[in-house]
Amino acid sequence: MPSKPISAANAEHYTWGNNCDGWYLVRTPELSIIEESMPPGTSEVRHHHVCARQFFFVLEGEFTMEIERHEFTLRAGEGIEVSPGQAHQAINRSASLVRIIVTSQPPSHGDRVEN
Repeated sequence: MPSKPISAANAEHYTWGNNCDGWYLVRTPELSIIEESMPPGTSEVRHHHVCARQFFFVLEGEFTMEIERHEFTLRAGEGIEVSPGQAHQAINRSASLVRIIVTSQPPSHGDRVEN
C-alpha cells in the first residue's frame, strides 16, 4: 500500500494527561512519531523508558523538558533527545498552547516506568 500524506487532521487521535492531545503520524513496531499538543499549565508524570530513545521537537510555543532534574526550555524549531533510562517530564509552563513532535525508537508505549 502506498504512503499518503498524514497530519493531525487525518491521523489516529488519543488523549493523555490533563486535556492533552496526541496524533499517531507513524505507528510501527520499530518507530513511533506523534504530534502532541499541551494546553497552558499541563504536564506529564515524571517517568523513564526502559528501551525507547526519544526526540522531542517543538513546533509551536515554549516547552519545558525536565531530564534527570535538569530543566531545559525549548522554543519552536528546537528539540532535545532523551536516552533510555533517563527520568523526564514534559511541562507547559507558558500561557500558550505547545505543539511538539515526539519520535520514539522503539515505540515508547508500554515501555514506560513512572518515577
